[in-house]
Amino acid sequence: MKVAINAWFADQPATGSGQYTVRLLDALRAHAPDSEFIAVTPQTNSFAWRVLGGNLHKVWFEQAEFPRLARRLGADIVHVPYWGSPMWCGCPVVVTIHDLIPLLLPEYRGGARVRVYMRLVSASARRAAVVLTDSEASRRDILEHLRLPEDRVRTVYLAADESYCPQPSDAVEAARQRLNLPPCYVLYFGGFDVRKNLSAVMDAFAIAARSASDVSLVIAGRLPECDTPFAPDPRRLAEQAGVSEQTVFVGWVDETDKPALYSGAEAVLFPSRYEGFGLPPLEAMACGTPVIVSRAASLPEIVGDGGLLYDPDDARGMGDGLTALLTDASMRAALAEKALAQARRFSWARTAEQTLEAYQYAMGR
Repeated sequence: MKVAINAWFADQPATGSGQYTVRLLDALRAHAPDSEFIAVTPQTNSFAWRVLGGNLHKVWFEQAEFPRLARRLGADIVHVPYWGSPMWCGCPVVVTIHDLIPLLLPEYRGGARVRVYMRLVSASARRAAVVLTDSEASRRDILEHLRLPEDRVRTVYLAADESYCPQPSDAVEAARQRLNLPPCYVLYFGGFDVRKNLSAVMDAFAIAARSASDVSLVIAGRLPECDTPFAPDPRRLAEQAGVSEQTVFVGWVDETDKPALYSGAEAVLFPSRYEGFGLPPLEAMACGTPVIVSRAASLPEIVGDGGLLYDPDDARGMGDGLTALLTDASMRAALAEKALAQARRFSWARTAEQTLEAYQYAMGR
């Protein structure tokens, strides 16, 4: 079997689609060495690139260049690992729709161009042989809003990379020195747009800090360039919650430092209002770190009993749960064991196996 995979995001590891593309390719090649998986990348020196550039060239690549290159390669099937499949292609199409955020959340709908693009990719998804998605929550959204037959939409869970595991104390200490981390900290890692609910992070930490005054809040990731309703500046939110002096911003974190960053944390807060999957909590659990997440969208099915779940508006409950974790070592150890057990349910080998089954089904249709 020869599979052509749209690799538009493969060189963008900071994006979820980029990580998914690279890790899926690696897993597929390891799981099915007799098949051929070809990463098809845009030709940045092409006439279309020079004339169109930017977003228009992306649409051109998705709808014209990628299908043409797939046909030239003699692909048996094509896979677009993000919501951007072609309307017409000479072989079966599989598309992964991670979530329906641009359709379901008003803040993410964008302007007229974005809305036109969403209509295009929604129509092309309806023509695909199979739609893959990351969770049962996203599958329900897709069935309801795109109105696809149930047999054409499959849940294939993602996984944390194998590097995410409990780190030895020397690795944690080395990362602590590199990132200038405090000795005892609660971690937030997961973006700063409005659905991430950073105000709940600050309010929950403020409650816990009253009982555990020696703990700090570490905020990791590249901060917003400006303070807007769509991307509120967490520094302002920390000041409003009265925890600015206990909050440490470490900025962008290299992928190699993330397992130690998670492993060194007492707990991870992740009160997002909507996630198609929720990779940061799973990475934290794979490192044996307890997580406190919102009971929203996909997070309950990903976290299971490996973390504490609360309504996204229940900052008081999150704060009380965090207080209990910080002050009760036996509770923290028990939840860490549950977190490790839950994380072991997900693997890229299983993701590859189920994706291959979807390819076979698509070719059979």
